[in-house]
Amino acid sequence: MAAVIAKTFGEKIADALVEDGLLTTKQVEELLEKQKKEGVRLIKQVVDRAYVTESDLTVCLGRVHNVPPVNLARTGISPEIFDLVPRDLALKHKLIPVSRIGGRLFIAMVDPLNVVALDDVRRITKLDVSPLIAPEKAIVDKINNVGSQQSSMEDFLKAQEGEEAGDIEITQEEAEKLDIGALATMGEEAPVIKLANLIIVNAIRERASDIHIEPFEKMVRLRYRTDGALVDQPSPPKNLYVALISRLKIMSNLDIAERRLPQDGRMRVKVSGKDIDLRVSLLPTVHGEKCVLRILDKSNLSASIDKLGMDLQTLKRFKSAIAAPHGLILVTGPTGSGKTTTLYSALNELNSPEYNIVTVEDPVEFQIPGINQVPVKKEIGLTFASSLRSILRQDPDIVMIGEIRDTETAEIAVEAALTGHQVLSTMHCNDAAGAIARLDDMEIEPFLISSAVILSCAQRLMRRICPACKEPVQYPEKMYEDLELESAAWKDVPIFKGRGCERCKGSGYSGRCAIIEVMTVTDEIRKLVIKRASASEIGKVAVAEGMRTLRMVALDKVREGTSTLEQVLLLTSGH
Repeated sequence: MAAVIAKTFGEKIADALVEDGLLTTKQVEELLEKQKKEGVRLIKQVVDRAYVTESDLTVCLGRVHNVPPVNLARTGISPEIFDLVPRDLALKHKLIPVSRIGGRLFIAMVDPLNVVALDDVRRITKLDVSPLIAPEKAIVDKINNVGSQQSSMEDFLKAQEGEEAGDIEITQEEAEKLDIGALATMGEEAPVIKLANLIIVNAIRERASDIHIEPFEKMVRLRYRTDGALVDQPSPPKNLYVALISRLKIMSNLDIAERRLPQDGRMRVKVSGKDIDLRVSLLPTVHGEKCVLRILDKSNLSASIDKLGMDLQTLKRFKSAIAAPHGLILVTGPTGSGKTTTLYSALNELNSPEYNIVTVEDPVEFQIPGINQVPVKKEIGLTFASSLRSILRQDPDIVMIGEIRDTETAEIAVEAALTGHQVLSTMHCNDAAGAIARLDDMEIEPFLISSAVILSCAQRLMRRICPACKEPVQYPEKMYEDLELESAAWKDVPIFKGRGCERCKGSGYSGRCAIIEVMTVTDEIRKLVIKRASASEIGKVAVAEGMRTLRMVALDKVREGTSTLEQVLLLTSGH
């Protein structure tokens, strides 16, 4: 029997080109001969001699590889999909993400058999990857085109270079003479509209939680708070500052003429088809109004408490408290630690037609269908306390209080918890046990606290290591000493850190995760509360009963390779 000789990849391509009528048998023989003698690949010869167009060649390659071709020139790619793969990696492997369906990402590639490239994309995106095939030039052009659509502040500044105001400084007295009509007109001019839109859209794309626009004598500083850290951005032109603030006031329905008093407003924008709310705060300073915009993106809300990142034991405790028919549940932590998000996740879990759920918030951050949300308005006397009194006459099953700030609100919350309502709220203190002491400081009787509070949590947001530049790291002995850890116990634990890359803007971090300590108020803890024991004594008993402290949970994130020891030190000093 004659031996079957397997065809080379070049020969398979040649056969496909002949079958499609793109090459003659004679041309193929010449090309294969040259490939054998000079080592010049058949595909390169075909392209160099312009025998076949790139698109026709791509279709043939796709057929041989059994990979579908894609016409990138006619394919729209959204910034959200494009941003899933870092630009430097896309250029290195000559690939571009095209679309996403559920947990599957479709990417156009020059070489769909490049296993290293496919593995890199899987590792970074945590998605299943399906390759498509496209010509190299089409991929590179598309990367550049999609990138250029994402306008940068630098581009805007270049366009405005000829419109600088010069060295003449307008004095504060002269600036005050601007009438309302002039301010409104300035706020509606095209460059100002573009600048305002650019600042907001770029912040949303960079996953910022806040935008800070701060006026100084000779410049305006723009900063985004990303993953908890403020990062400087290119400065907007000083001569457009007043018009920019007017534009933001128009967008949030604030008084453009009022520049001496603080103002608070709200706006809703649509970016890439997604509705995003922004909370606007203006504060008069020496050189003008400082503006802070808080970005409230509903997609950041966890639909379920299962996704908050708690370990199984802690999650069981939390769910058990949420399922209780009555009692007070407290979530504590500093501003911006995700307390409200955790409460919203709990409310999402409880949200069903059988419950009457009412919240009182200052302000209402996210609007949730099926829940009655009351915004605090102090200027007309609608405070947390007065709202709560009215809410309790509305036959509620579950009440969420944005924050317990004073004795009156604390008294009503405890009373509601003791009279058959489930009450959820936040407080400002350092740890779970500290919430008990805080209520005592507010002059709530210990026996009422011990009966009302069923669960107390403390929360922080911990920065995640950037997956694109994650690498193993060895820490010096001093780091373990500062954390009061035995370095020997960590000898065989792989620890990681972000090197810093284009995707994470050199920070080494990308995104955040919650670390939560959950203290169930048991009979032993109730006895300590009635005795007015200190927060540290209560904490020790809670740990003995199985509570995992913030420090323990944070170290678990390091063991998982999610975060770094620097973050543990920063967030849990004293725990």
